[in-house]
Amino acid sequence: MTTPMITKLVRFQRPELSLPYLNGIDDAHVAALFGLESDGYRSLCEEFTTQARAAAADLLTEDAVAEQVDRLPFAPGTRVVALGESSTADRLSWFEILRHLLELRRPGDAITLLNLAVTGATTTNTLKGIAALGFQRPDWVLCQLGANDAQRLGPDGPRVVSAEETTRNLGVLHDEGVRLSGARWVWLTPTDADESLIATFPPFQQAGISWRAADHEDTARSLRERPEPVIDTLTVTRPGSGHRLYEPDGVHLTPVGQVAVARAAVSALAAMA
Repeated sequence: MTTPMITKLVRFQRPELSLPYLNGIDDAHVAALFGLESDGYRSLCEEFTTQARAAAADLLTEDAVAEQVDRLPFAPGTRVVALGESSTADRLSWFEILRHLLELRRPGDAITLLNLAVTGATTTNTLKGIAALGFQRPDWVLCQLGANDAQRLGPDGPRVVSAEETTRNLGVLHDEGVRLSGARWVWLTPTDADESLIATFPPFQQAGISWRAADHEDTARSLRERPEPVIDTLTVTRPGSGHRLYEPDGVHLTPVGQVAVARAAVSALAAMA
């Protein structure tokens, strides 16, 4: 039986990426990890694919967005890899929307998008697996990390990864990633956070963890000081009235929030052409 919790887990969790030794595992075994049968698991995945594709199709009804997709700087046959955390691993994420934008608007270009983001990953976790870029040989890397580094132990406790270590890890990720793949590297800042929701979300209260929007600002500032292109996703995900950008936990984006990030990413990437 599919419950809201199982649906959420399937949306954000990709066990075959979280646990690399499961590489090549079939759907039946992945489904079992969620307590599902193969058909139920595949049905959920297909539903998310349909939603992401519908979001892309809706964006393409806007002439300005369609023109930007035409100008995205990905040549035919280009290979694009995403590194990140739940904001990217989400089956409804900005990266999945980008995949469908290209498939719908530029089907003959055979551009490959590979999502290697892992929910819960810190910059340290991602750095440990950076050798994957040597195997994947991407032409472009789109990297959005730092939110999990900024998780705090308690409302006023220390960060899981210090700001200084985050800055250091981001630099090493870029240098090693480019050395291994020769890819063109683009950063996305962490998204913002809704502290009012975070503070009242029962699982976070029980676990004794929290996030501060100011920490995400610090990571974004560190990225802007680097020479590589940086796409601002903080500004477009500011919490506010009239639009629900965050799930009840205040950390994960709603589908509407992901569309906002996708829109910002397409605009910024098109400007790089």
